[in-house]
Amino acid sequence: MKRFAFFPGCLIPARHPAMEFAIRETLPKLDIELVDLEGASCCPDPIYFKSKDKLSWLAVAARNLCLAEELGVDLVTNCSGCTATLSETYHMLHDDPDVKDQVNQRLAKIGKTYKGTSKIRHIATVVRDEAGYEKIRNSVTHPLVGLKVAIHYGCHLLKPSKIMNVDNPDDPSVLENLIRALGAEPVRHRNWYLCCGKACQNEDIPNNMMHDLLGSVHDEQADVLGMICPTCFGQFDHGQMKIAKLFEEDFHTPPVYYFQLLALAQGVPYDQLGFQKQRFKPTVLQQFEEAAAPPA
Repeated sequence: MKRFAFFPGCLIPARHPAMEFAIRETLPKLDIELVDLEGASCCPDPIYFKSKDKLSWLAVAARNLCLAEELGVDLVTNCSGCTATLSETYHMLHDDPDVKDQVNQRLAKIGKTYKGTSKIRHIATVVRDEAGYEKIRNSVTHPLVGLKVAIHYGCHLLKPSKIMNVDNPDDPSVLENLIRALGAEPVRHRNWYLCCGKACQNEDIPNNMMHDLLGSVHDEQADVLGMICPTCFGQFDHGQMKIAKLFEEDFHTPPVYYFQLLALAQGVPYDQLGFQKQRFKPTVLQQFEEAAAPPA
C-alpha cells in the first residue's frame, strides 16, 4: 500500500469536513494509506500572504514540508491552493539555493531544516497515477450511470503547469477520466476554463464569470458541477445564491467535490456525505444508493 503524508489544509477541515471524510473513506479501497501530518499549519494562502511577505510565506510552507520529510514520505493535498503553495515552495527552494539558505536560517530557530526530499502531489494525480482508473472502476459498487457531471478545473490545479505538473493546462483530461471511472458522464461545457472568481478584488468580475459559467453548465443540462477545489466549491454553493438574485436567473446547479462522488459510488450512504449542509443540494444523487452493481 502506497503511503502519503496527508495535508488537509485549513478550509476543508474547518468548513467542509465531509470532503475529508470522503477522502478517508475512499483511499484505503484504492490501496492508498494516508499518514496524518501532526503539527501542520496553514499552507499558507497562495495569493495574499505571498504578496505581503514572500520570505515568511516560504518559511511557513517549508516548515510544513519538513514534517513530511521527517516521516520519509511524499505529501498529498486535497486542495488546489495548498498544492500551489507547497509545490511553488518546493520549486523555488530547489532552484534558488540562496533563498533556501534564508528559509533554513529561520527554520533553525525551531530546530528544523528543509532538505527538499518530499515531493508534493495533488490528490487527483495520486488516485490517477498510484491507483489508476481501472482500480477506481473496480472499487465502484453503485455506478453513477446516467449522471451528467459538468467539469470545473479551476485555476490552481493546472497552472503554472511546470510547478503543478498535473495535466495539459490547455486540454486536460484527468477529471473527465476520474468521472468516467464512476460510471458517470463528464461534460465539458463551453466555459469550462473560467475561474470561479474567488480571488478577484473587483466584485463585478467574479459575478459575471460565475453567471457565464453556470449558464453554460445549464445549457448542457448537467446534473451537478463536479470539482476538486474547496474554494471553488464554496464559491459555487454560497455564491450561486447571489448570482440568482443579481441576474434574476436561477440555474440551481449543485456543486460536488469529486471524492464525495467516489464515496457514493463505493457505497457510502448519501446522508453521510454532507450534502444536506449545502445551499444547493444534489438530491439527484440519492437514486444511486438503490442502484447497486449486479454481482460479478
